[in-house]
Amino acid sequence: MRVVTLALLALLALVHTELWLGKGGVPRVMDLQARLDTQKAENEAANARNDQITAEVRDLKEGLEMVEEKARFELGMVKPDEIYVQVSTVKR
Repeated sequence: MRVVTLALLALLALVHTELWLGKGGVPRVMDLQARLDTQKAENEAANARNDQITAEVRDLKEGLEMVEEKARFELGMVKPDEIYVQVSTVKR
């Protein structure tokens, strides 16, 4: 009976040693978790920068379209290959 108890204690000690000092032990898991958290923060910052740049590009594209539309309707801008036709309606 004593031998079985000692064998079980030895196995328990071996499992705990592997848990604390082994390849997949607690310190390694904690290190990997810290690295994962750091990487997630970097990814969030990169996504925020990407969203900002995407918004700036969209604003630049739409901004030019709005400027052109305003110039066409308010100032009568015509491109070189276009023919300008003005239709007026008369109320009777």
